[in-house]
Parts: sequence; structure tokens; C-alpha cells
Amino acid sequence: MTTPLAERTETASGYKPGRTLPLRVELIRQLKRRRTLVMGAILAVLPFVLVIAFAIGGDPSGRNDTVTLMDTATASGANFAAVNLFVSAGFLLVVPVALFCGDTVASEASWSSLRYLLAAPVPRARLLWSKLVVALGLSLAAMVLLPVVALAVGTAAYGWGPLQIPTGGALDTGTAAQRLLVVVAYIFVSQLVTAGLAFWLSTKTDAPLGAVGGAVGLTIVGNVLDAVTALGHWRDFLPAHWQFAWADAVQPHPEWSGMIEGTAISITYALVLFALAFRGFARKDVVS
Repeated sequence: MTTPLAERTETASGYKPGRTLPLRVELIRQLKRRRTLVMGAILAVLPFVLVIAFAIGGDPSGRNDTVTLMDTATASGANFAAVNLFVSAGFLLVVPVALFCGDTVASEASWSSLRYLLAAPVPRARLLWSKLVVALGLSLAAMVLLPVVALAVGTAAYGWGPLQIPTGGALDTGTAAQRLLVVVAYIFVSQLVTAGLAFWLSTKTDAPLGAVGGAVGLTIVGNVLDAVTALGHWRDFLPAHWQFAWADAVQPHPEWSGMIEGTAISITYALVLFALAFRGFARKDVVS
């Protein structure tokens, strides 16, 4: 294959690799894509769907005299936002992360535009960095969009009030808002493993659906393995084992140890996967 211009020793006068493919340009490109708009619409509609479900089926109630977070969904807007995060964290929020990170490099390859980007010339590391930052930014935006819409919808439907805790007690609105921000931040960090998987697979295939589906599939496998209690303490090394550790943050006296362990596990896996993506793409023979 012909060596891309960005990798030749001779460069044009005034050429600066750091100014190629600016983040603003990449962000605008991704925001205009249909899959971004569809994903945003799905997340924005979910709170309305839950409100309608509660209106039709009645307020949720506990089973066997036990009260869960779901049972407090209609207590206030803050509770409704927390419930939306609870029902979405296990799978729905995995999809936008896998979509935005897995449909980065692979989509360019499927359109046969990747080699032209590299010949523009955009250095390979710069291309990956721009696409990764934008993909992670869109993933974070998706996770922020859901609770923000849920809080607005829940407040309109059930009123503004403290976050009622299933085990007893409540968090005032100011404290509840701070804790929900912590929850969103933790969910984002816990999904970095899925982001790393999707991004790495995106550099390995020319099929975007393969990268997205592979990341979602491997994430599901992790959830299944975490359910195998026979694995014992080995489950502590699975990112899925800590995905709901954020529940400890919405307590009168929050417990941070589970979130700290989950953060360490997720960041470790993610850094390895991102490093593999950059290393592999630097040596890849790009023909599409």
C-alpha cells in the first residue's frame, strides 16, 4: 500500500498535524448523522413512556412487603430520574456508548473514505484521538440527557421534592441533585469498558454493525458471567459486577468503596483496550 502523506518524512510548508480533523468538525459531522438523532430521541422519549406506563398500570408497589427504588418512582421528580437511570444502566445506556464508539473508524472504512482521510493528510493517532473524544463526548451527553429529561418530566408529573430512599429517609433536593450527578458520572465511567471494546473493534473491522454488536454482545456476556455465583470472588474482576454500585450513593450515608473498586476496574480495562486500538491501527494496512 502507498504510504499516506501524513506518514512521509517530507511535509508541505505550513502543515501542522495537530490542526487536522479538528474536534469541532468531527463533532458537527457526528451530530448530523441520523443514528445520533435517533438515539437521542429514544432516550428523550423513555421518561414519557414510563409516565404513561405508571398512569395506566397505577403506582408501583412493593412485593413481599419489600420496597425497592422502583416502588418510589412516583414519589418525586428526583425519584423518577433515579428510576430511569436504574432501568437503563444495565442495557439501554450500553447501546449509545457502543454505537458512538463502534461506529467511528469502521463507518469511515465502510464508506471507503478512511484512506482519503489519512491521505488528507490526517495522522492516524490524530484521527483516532478526534473520533474517540467526540464519541465519548456524545456518550456522556446521552447519559446526561436521560436524567435531565426524566427530572423535568417527573417533576411535572409528580412534583418537586426530596429523593425518597427505599430503606427509609430522604435526601433534600440539593443533595439529591449532587448525588444524581455522581451517579451519572459513575455510570459513564463504568461504560468505558464497552466504549473501549467498541472502539477497538471499530479499528479491526470495516463493518460498523459488527463493532457495535460485538461490543454489546461482549457486555452481555460479562453480565451473564457475573450472574454465575460459582465464580465466587473472580466476579470482582468483571466490570459488570460493579455496574450498580452507584446505588450506594443514593443513601443517607453513602458508601464509596464499591464505586471506587468499580471505577478502578473499568478504567484499567478501558485503558488497555484503547491502547490496543491505537497500537493496532498504527500498523494496519488501510485499503478502504
